Amino acid sequence: MSSFKKILLGMLLLIGGITQAKEVYATFTVEAGKSANLAFTSSGTVNKVLVDIASVVKKGEILAELQNHDLKAALNIATTALKYAKKDYERQLKVKKLLDASKFDSYAFKYENAKAQVIYQQALLDKTILRAPFDGIIIDKSIEEGDVVSGAMIRTVFKIQSKHERKIILSFDQKYWKIIKKGQIFHYQLDGDDQKYSGKISKIYPYADSGNRKIKAEVLAKDFIVGLFGEGYIEIPETK
Repeated sequence: MSSFKKILLGMLLLIGGITQAKEVYATFTVEAGKSANLAFTSSGTVNKVLVDIASVVKKGEILAELQNHDLKAALNIATTALKYAKKDYERQLKVKKLLDASKFDSYAFKYENAKAQVIYQQALLDKTILRAPFDGIIIDKSIEEGDVVSGAMIRTVFKIQSKHERKIILSFDQKYWKIIKKGQIFHYQLDGDDQKYSGKISKIYPYADSGNRKIKAEVLAKDFIVGLFGEGYIEIPETK
């Protein structure tokens, strides 16, 4: 075989092995990485509101509190009762062999019951205190001090979302369901923004919308305003 033919054959083999990219069009909206609607599960009058819209909060931070002086007092009473029930039980435990079994059991019962009462009163008190479920930012507030809330009619009083983490929710035609995979690159632009962004698909929803025949996928991002939308394309490498 001549040198020219060898070179030509090599070029054909090289061209045949080139990876080409197929593009699948997709639209998207921006959602928060985490979001939650918060409400009291107990009834009462709002005593304190400690945050406002745009407040940045840490997980476990108190956001608002109902009037709960009676419940705090009940918890103190239960804690004191536990303290003395424990002392009685520990004293009787030292002379257990000298006691009638039923008498010793009565001390044990009082001690266990006192522990349960503390847990119960703490749970009642906790229901009057609304805390942040995760680090985030308050995006909506609908209560003020003096408002009355009812546990029987749960009402959202705060909306919270992650401060930085975002999800790009893609929507693409269902006919591509076999070729869209996790890890593929999505190139996109936000509506009204000339800057181009890229990210890897982190999740593909396991169903197609029966209304519009679309499938959704997610790409992780940061710091975009929730609710923005745009379009782009998924890059799908193919080998010919």
